[in-house]
Amino acid sequence: MLRKYLIPFSFLIGLIFFSAVDLAAQTSITREQLEKQKAEVQARLLEFDKILKQTTATKKNTIGELNAVTRQFQTQNRLVNTLDREVKLINQEIEETETKITSLESQLKELKAEYGRMIYNASKLNRGLSIVSFVFSSANFNQLYSRLMYLKQYTDSRKQQAAQIEKLSLELADQRVLLDDKKADKEKVLVEEQKERTQLDKMKREQQGIVNTLTSKEKDIKKQITATKKQQDQLNKMIKKVIEDEIRRAEAAAKKENSTATKSSGSSMPMTPEVAALSNSFAGNKGRLPWPVETGFVTQGFGTYPHPTLKGITMESDGLDIRTQPNSNVRAVFDGTVTKITTMPGFGGTVIIKHGEYYTMYSKLKTITVKSGQTVSAKDVIGKVATGANGEAEVHFQTWKSLTVMNPSAWLTSK
Repeated sequence: MLRKYLIPFSFLIGLIFFSAVDLAAQTSITREQLEKQKAEVQARLLEFDKILKQTTATKKNTIGELNAVTRQFQTQNRLVNTLDREVKLINQEIEETETKITSLESQLKELKAEYGRMIYNASKLNRGLSIVSFVFSSANFNQLYSRLMYLKQYTDSRKQQAAQIEKLSLELADQRVLLDDKKADKEKVLVEEQKERTQLDKMKREQQGIVNTLTSKEKDIKKQITATKKQQDQLNKMIKKVIEDEIRRAEAAAKKENSTATKSSGSSMPMTPEVAALSNSFAGNKGRLPWPVETGFVTQGFGTYPHPTLKGITMESDGLDIRTQPNSNVRAVFDGTVTKITTMPGFGGTVIIKHGEYYTMYSKLKTITVKSGQTVSAKDVIGKVATGANGEAEVHFQTWKSLTVMNPSAWLTSK
């Protein structure tokens, strides 16, 4: 009789409790991911703000400035979207918690009723006798033993059910506190989201103002882009010549007696075991290389693409333009040997570093602190970034594998 009430009771409590824990854990992970993403975006926005404030006094309506403001706007938009996702997630959590509370209240009510019915049925079985009378009115020893065992089971079941009812009541109270906390979290995030949306609108107006100014100068901008393209071609012609010379030297050295250099399948030139190891190590660090400047953001990406805000304008670049703070140190992204130091029109001081059959190039440097032939390690300072007349401090960065230019974004650690 007692098991009839006890077993379903215990199973139901366990199912409710562990389902609630699993659901809460899943939601917690998602919230933690969102909070981490939000913190990363906010850190990037602080970096944008710090760098852009450096050029407030000399700021002009240029493509470079538009690119910087556009990147800042895109990052701010990511923050607003993250906050919006967080609000939706909290709403989902609130709904789940309210559903859980309703279920717990219903289950608690049913369990209390079940508990009452068990006591009532036990009383009927005892026929109104006291416990002592019930036991000693047994007809024989076997009946006495059976009644004693029945009373023990009955007492144990009452204690267990009372404990489970208390446990469920505490869980219900905890869920109600959790619900209040989630509602408070929602209000906090909503206030933050509204604040960031206001900032987003402000950035959008600033961006549109620059767009309006530059649109009226479309011919001048296209001339500027054409001139920059010619300078880019000169830069690429120079680095290709440097690489071709390096390949020729490697091939000549490989023909010498006692040379350990060999040309493996897929390689552009013969390499000694040491050079091949460096080359393989560079390749193995794809996506994990440090940035050439400690702080900064990309204002112009790799490849050919329409400008995101200026209609009719096409951007083209074989590298990345990275905006940073004036006088920032420029760093080698990997171990290697400085193979060329020069000055190029429109790109200023330029350093090329060899990493086996890979090469990295750093341009727009105002000072260079390394020498040709010098061995460098990752994050060694090779110079300082130049600042243009418009106050924009940018470094131009390229990556090559032999004579093939590669997208640097795929090699640098993500920000």
